Amino acid sequence: MIIMLKDKGFSIKNNLDIIVAFGVILIVLMIIIPLPPGILDIFFAINISISIVIMLLTMFTTNVLQLSVFPTLLLVTTLFRLALNVSSTRLILGQADAGKIVQAFGEFVIGGNYFVGIIIFLIIVIIQFLVITSGAGRVSEVSARFTLDAMPGKQMSIDADLNAGMITEEDARKKRIDLQREADFYGAMDGASKFVKGDAIAGIIITIINILGGIVIGAVMMDMSIGEAAAKFTQLTIGDGLVSQLPALLISTASGILVTRSGSDDNFGAQVSSQLTAFPVVIAIASLVLFILGIIPGMPTLVFFALSAASGTSAYLMYKDEKQQAKQKIEIEEKEIVESESREPENVMNLISVEPLEVEIGYGLIPMADESSGGDLLQRISSVRRQCAIEMGIVVQPIRIRDNLQIRNNEYVIKIRGTVIARADIMPSMFLCMNPSGEDINIQGIKTIEPTFGIEALWINKDQREDAEIKGLTVVDPTTVMVTHLTETIKAHSYELLGRQETKVILDSVKEKYPTVIEELVPDLMTIGEIQKVLQGLLKEKVSIKDMVTILECLADNSRNTKDIEMLTEYVRFSLSRTICNDLVDEEHRITAVTISPDIEKLIGSNIQKSMQGSFPAINPDITTEIFNSIKVMLESTHFPTNIPIILVSPRIRPAFRKLIEMVFPSIVVLSLNEIPNDVEIRTEGVVSI
Repeated sequence: MIIMLKDKGFSIKNNLDIIVAFGVILIVLMIIIPLPPGILDIFFAINISISIVIMLLTMFTTNVLQLSVFPTLLLVTTLFRLALNVSSTRLILGQADAGKIVQAFGEFVIGGNYFVGIIIFLIIVIIQFLVITSGAGRVSEVSARFTLDAMPGKQMSIDADLNAGMITEEDARKKRIDLQREADFYGAMDGASKFVKGDAIAGIIITIINILGGIVIGAVMMDMSIGEAAAKFTQLTIGDGLVSQLPALLISTASGILVTRSGSDDNFGAQVSSQLTAFPVVIAIASLVLFILGIIPGMPTLVFFALSAASGTSAYLMYKDEKQQAKQKIEIEEKEIVESESREPENVMNLISVEPLEVEIGYGLIPMADESSGGDLLQRISSVRRQCAIEMGIVVQPIRIRDNLQIRNNEYVIKIRGTVIARADIMPSMFLCMNPSGEDINIQGIKTIEPTFGIEALWINKDQREDAEIKGLTVVDPTTVMVTHLTETIKAHSYELLGRQETKVILDSVKEKYPTVIEELVPDLMTIGEIQKVLQGLLKEKVSIKDMVTILECLADNSRNTKDIEMLTEYVRFSLSRTICNDLVDEEHRITAVTISPDIEKLIGSNIQKSMQGSFPAINPDITTEIFNSIKVMLESTHFPTNIPIILVSPRIRPAFRKLIEMVFPSIVVLSLNEIPNDVEIRTEGVVSI
């Protein structure tokens, strides 16, 4: 038999489940089968040992899931104690003897005074029933409720970490299981705490039955006097109650420790030692208070002085140790820095990198960016990125804001890739006042030019704002002036901000919903760089690229026939005709435009030359000057309802004509006939001629 067990690798740990099953059956049988006093002593000792082990386990666990079996264990140990109570009651009432452990507890605690023993027993039961078990049950109830309420949010957090690649699928599965187990644990603890309450009530009832029943049995059946019976059975009953309630008190304390643990990677002892000794000054103050209490007449001076000296010494040693640790930490950090500098050459990459977009502000504008003083510049600038995405469809990298003492006090500078694009001065404590009609502003203030649109304006005081608005003037705060200037600057230079990386981000976003479009186009028909050039061509003429699906489908349809970027851009403009004309039509759904004469169109068409930068007309400079003068005259004499000047040309010369006038007339929109939808009426107000 021994050889067979050895061959099978028998061990207690591997077969503990079988032992536990037999143990539970044995507990049930204890209620029915009488036990001799010697065996009962062994079970009482086992009960006390188990309760001590369980309480120590709760002090060394760092997570409730490490002892998730605790609710079931609480039920089994409660059943074990009740079985022991039944067995001991049978021996007390039947033989007036319940073993040496019960006898020892009764004699030691009572000490000849049965009334004191009863009071101590009742106090232990009250502490367990009303204080520890009740509090632990309430904590379990609240924890179960909060854990269930927080489950959807935690599930979403796990899914977000999984989608971001921060955890693997296996880690996510484990986290979900642990989350469910934690909710189940607190729910089970909420119900298991009722076992302890019932055990305490049963202990009181059993004690009363043992004392009263013992007196009757001793006096009637064992020929004892009432006094002898009361003395004998009270001693045994109190001993039996203490032997049962002491493990119950340990188990209920363990349950309270377990459910009141906050989230931490340290066990209970490590948390106590680290947190209670974290502030030496608190211990020092306590030492001073103890010393003052020792001076008060009638107090035990020696005791308070001893405690004061002990706490003061502890505070000094903790402060000294804290100072030494801080010194060692600094030395270690300095050593690591020295070693790092000696091992690796200086990394100069950060010194040569430039920000895609940044705003520098003077010293006087810093309060506008300081949230503690009410400045909202940071939040307003953050919304600029969202506005550009909605209106233009571009992804603007985070805008960096920094102060610069080298510029003027109230000046701000807008830079793209380290190059100054725009700059202006504003008055942080005043308001900018403008007249939409363009007439003179009849109000006192500091004359200036609005930086975004270049119109005349005034800086007025805050108390003049209401008066200016009553007169129909437009009044804006300085933050709005800066944010508007920044927004328009980004729109005007959006093609410079659209790099290959930003293009890839846009394509990846489209690929999530329309993978077929991307798979057909990239990389077989066009590269990311070629798509970037098409998008830059659109943005340069302030055409929104928000409808990326239409743009990419158009490129997929036409890139098989031509690789000319300029031609592909014109195809895309034709597919975006409604988007382009959306802001150009008036309330009557028509476009007011100026055309060019057939002579100019023929001249430009016959002199188009191709280059790496696109098409441009190679015509005589004098003729170019005449064309510019004619355009200027037509713009001054023509009223455009949308305030956007439009010149209408044939599709063949549109890119070249736009290239011709863009340096002198950057705000003019050059349209071809193909780019105007059929349901939009064209109203011609003049002709550019030479």
